[in-house]
Amino acid sequence: MMELCNRHFLGLSSPLSDRGRARYAVLPIPYEATVSYGKGASRGPAAVIEASIQVEYLDQEVLLDVTAPGIHTADPVAPGDADPRAYIDKVHAAAADLLADGKYLLGLGGEHSITTGLVRAVLDAAGDGPIGVLQVDAHGDLRDSFRGTRWSHGCVMRRLHEDLGLPISSVGIRSFCEEEHRYMRARNIEPITPAMVEDDPDGWIERALAKLPGRIYLTVDIDGFDPGSAPGTGTPEPGGLTWRQVTGLMRAAFERKQVLAADVVEVAPIVGQQVTEFLAARVLCKMIAYREAAAASR
Repeated sequence: MMELCNRHFLGLSSPLSDRGRARYAVLPIPYEATVSYGKGASRGPAAVIEASIQVEYLDQEVLLDVTAPGIHTADPVAPGDADPRAYIDKVHAAAADLLADGKYLLGLGGEHSITTGLVRAVLDAAGDGPIGVLQVDAHGDLRDSFRGTRWSHGCVMRRLHEDLGLPISSVGIRSFCEEEHRYMRARNIEPITPAMVEDDPDGWIERALAKLPGRIYLTVDIDGFDPGSAPGTGTPEPGGLTWRQVTGLMRAAFERKQVLAADVVEVAPIVGQQVTEFLAARVLCKMIAYREAAAASR
């Protein structure tokens, strides 16, 4: 029986956790400098990794062992005293190093601002051709600036769409301000809300994916889930998505698109329970399972 290691995702030890062998790399990014409500996102990566030790290796949906390709857990991107923009540059560098080594990148936050650095690294590595972003989230994250910085977690999708010029498709959105509403109307951005998901159970996934090119980046803010399923997050919003809705979207994305990399962000652990961090660990495992299953079927 393999000896478990609580510093590595799923408790993996050598050789499955070795950087040289593994095809996947989990990058912990314990950052929360711009959070605007509940604290604790900096503790999210470690808590998710700890909870992941309880996850079964066999994905019961696609019947694949998610550890088979190997999963390396990289050193966390230390926040230090970096300001938001400087820290995003550090995330970019850490992600670029893993991508240059041929790893499939899975970012683990930390607050949502980190996604900008991850996507920049993916863009640098991906070469020519369009790339879109599929966002699962409760919030639009389309403010131009929030609380004195353009690099806030509440601005991440604005930076990706406006500054990097990437098409976006947002699912689960149920909270946005007047500024974000104006921006969406002016640029013909129509998020898919949980109500739309319920009203169009057979067509909403196709609508979400149709907005994007063939290559995409997937970002899952844990508050996209209903807080009944994922209470441990800094900005919970009622009326969110279910596990089956999110995983159904993810499976379709991996089957129909080339998902270049992905992340899970905004886990803020609640003392005394592990519901949210276990769910986040399962989301990361689903990403691996769906990617491996899609590759096997092609």
